[in-house]
Amino acid sequence: MFLFPKIMLKSITILSALGKQEAERRFETLLHNLSHPPSFTTVRVNTHLASVEHVKNLLFDELQKQFNGLSFPILQHPDLQDVLLIPVIGPRKDIKQQPCEVIVGAQCGNAVLRGAHVYVPGIVSASKFMKGGDDVSVYSDIKGKCKKGAKEFDGTKIFLGNGISELSRKEIFSGLPELKYNLPSAVVSHVLDPQPGEKILDLCAAPGGKTTHIAALMHDQGEVIALDKISNKVEKIKQNALLLGLNSIRAFCFDGTKALKLDMVKDIDGEPPFLPESFDRILLDAPCSGMGQRPNMACTWTLKEVMSYQPLQRKLFSVAVELLRPGGVLVYSTCTVTLAENEEQVAWALKTFPSLQLQHQDPQVGGEGMLGAGLSPEQLKRLQRFDPSAVQSLDRDIGSLRDASIEDLVWLANKDCIGFFIAKFVKCKSTQEEDL
Repeated sequence: MFLFPKIMLKSITILSALGKQEAERRFETLLHNLSHPPSFTTVRVNTHLASVEHVKNLLFDELQKQFNGLSFPILQHPDLQDVLLIPVIGPRKDIKQQPCEVIVGAQCGNAVLRGAHVYVPGIVSASKFMKGGDDVSVYSDIKGKCKKGAKEFDGTKIFLGNGISELSRKEIFSGLPELKYNLPSAVVSHVLDPQPGEKILDLCAAPGGKTTHIAALMHDQGEVIALDKISNKVEKIKQNALLLGLNSIRAFCFDGTKALKLDMVKDIDGEPPFLPESFDRILLDAPCSGMGQRPNMACTWTLKEVMSYQPLQRKLFSVAVELLRPGGVLVYSTCTVTLAENEEQVAWALKTFPSLQLQHQDPQVGGEGMLGAGLSPEQLKRLQRFDPSAVQSLDRDIGSLRDASIEDLVWLANKDCIGFFIAKFVKCKSTQEEDL
């Protein structure tokens, strides 16, 4: 009843600022770019175990082996010294489609566009007479209409590319790994700026990439508490910490909305829930609609689902503010593009918690915040919004990469990435003082 007038008011605000033609152009560009992978693959080096230069050389050698001696530029990001950028080549043109077809699920198709192989769990359908060694064309079933094990499929499908089948159809029918790390995720940990000896909370930690990054930036000195309410994801965080040689991480299976200890009995074991003002810095990489993830060829969101995240994000944010000590830093981030989950949440937080101040971010890699939530121009400049509609998608080949300057390539990597949002706050005084 009240939702649509609210959305229309925001739309009018944005339209008045950009103009109808520019707003429509940006929206079309956003939809197009979300269905394609970013221009660069981001690799974060665990500097606790190896130097950036060593990993860069290993990647260079491996890419030369895979591409028969072709040299790919591997760039070290100038503002994120532990991040390497590998350009994505494509889309390739004039590829002849094969009569033998393999249909994969939408999630598998998204991973293929980021360079993953197709494994058996991702295959939905294969041609009747497909044998091992056959040349095949791979398609994505973006609407999820293909029946498992079907011998042919005439529904909506998007061509991904060609490959060689390792198995026959019979062997296949007797989930693919998701690529989670990306450039904005690396920016978040640097914006948080954890220091050796501090106590840090990663409130919604799974799958744990930012948790391990935080520990590495602290030189594994201090304490990093990671919470998630799904037990197998918590075990994965623990395994990754062990694999990366990071001893400062302690992961718990616990609901972040209940992480604040309501009674004032002293915490003797260091496990959740925690006493108020227990942490120097807190990262709230909040559960969100995920509408910035790329590539995503299938739009599966409903309005009800998208709008359901705002209350949960505010509940988690309120807990985070209580757990942060005076002078501490709170970083809020999402991997979505909606105003309601990003700038609106910042406006709500500044109004609800007078103890919080919005801070300038370093490094500032993304663009400023979006109009429509009532934030001032100065406040918008203190936010980071990574907007997939910021650049027109370009075809990339090895020749164009060789001709481009390093500055141009880094600019493209910063702009043509997933949709993401970052806000940084400092807590100026105790929330307990506000209550008095």
